[in-house]
Amino acid sequence: MSLDADTLRMLVEATRTFVTERLMPLEAEVAESGSIPPQVREEMQALGLFGLSIAPEYGGLGLNMEEEALIAMELGRTSPAFRSLAGTNIGIGSQAIVLAGTDEQRKKYLPKLASGELIGSFALTEPEAGSDALSLRTTARRDGDHYVLNGTKRFITNAPIAGLYTVMARTAEGRRADAISCFLVEAGTPGITLGKPDRKMGQAGSLTCDIIFEDCRVPASALLGGEEGNGFRTAMRVLDKGRLHIAAVCVGMAERLIAESVRYATERKQFGKAIADFQLIQAMIADSQTEAYAARTMVLDAARKRDRGEPTTLEASCCKLFATEMVGRVADRAVQIHGGSGYIAEYAVERFYRDVRLFRLYEGTSQIQQLVIARETIKAYAA
Repeated sequence: MSLDADTLRMLVEATRTFVTERLMPLEAEVAESGSIPPQVREEMQALGLFGLSIAPEYGGLGLNMEEEALIAMELGRTSPAFRSLAGTNIGIGSQAIVLAGTDEQRKKYLPKLASGELIGSFALTEPEAGSDALSLRTTARRDGDHYVLNGTKRFITNAPIAGLYTVMARTAEGRRADAISCFLVEAGTPGITLGKPDRKMGQAGSLTCDIIFEDCRVPASALLGGEEGNGFRTAMRVLDKGRLHIAAVCVGMAERLIAESVRYATERKQFGKAIADFQLIQAMIADSQTEAYAARTMVLDAARKRDRGEPTTLEASCCKLFATEMVGRVADRAVQIHGGSGYIAEYAVERFYRDVRLFRLYEGTSQIQQLVIARETIKAYAA
């Protein structure tokens, strides 16, 4: 389904106003404290931001991919910690259930995820399994009407505050997709231990940590879709959609960085005039604007293809690769335009410069995107 034009416009404008008037003024506080004020979460819940991609029958807004991308671009204009708080519920923390859950699983969890009452978390990455997801070692052994999970998950977004973990675990031997299954594991289940929150280069306020499973018993009903062997394929489908979302966030962040650069360049004076009058400053602004526009166009085109039901594995990886690399270049130019001030924490570009680096790593590194793009392109032209 899709929203009518007026409703979509009002939702985008409401999100933009919330980002500008409520979230941007809190950026420095969140960066300093490493946490988001509880009232902000409540306000995000009231706006429906946790349920963007969940169907209305489960309490969500049911946005299509293009609509979700437009909202993600608005959320990208502020510190990524705010988007990250709702991001797992919008994407990797809910979409496995949307795509492959049983009716009972959807009814049990999706309404709480859509409202933000429950935070979801996606547990795939391990100490020895990042890009090589098929090598994951976490096991799920059947024991009567239960499964027993053992293993460690690493760098799991929102794990410290999550109420539900979507856990990929091995139910058979061998490097094959059907050896991996997916489990919906509730926080607080005996046998779960959380590691210390990670201290990261950037994205303060976006919480990650290890999840350790030690003889963690979960009922057989926790098996996603009620069948073994669908975990890896479901995870790849979830990441396919998530890559478009992340690319859209990077577009929003690039546009924020350009706005900061232009503001500074028009106010800062050297040699008796604003530095925005100097052609080499103008060149950096022009390059950044061109790349941001290209990324926006790519993301919306790929989103529309997905909404038409067309395969978008190739396009999603193209968007993830280009947009995440693009925002890194834009952030670098923004610091350069600010000169020495760009290296000082008082200026937003210093923080964003560190924040954007992560986008080239998670939900598929740039190198993984290159492999996917090459594989899909060769397949298409060889057909």
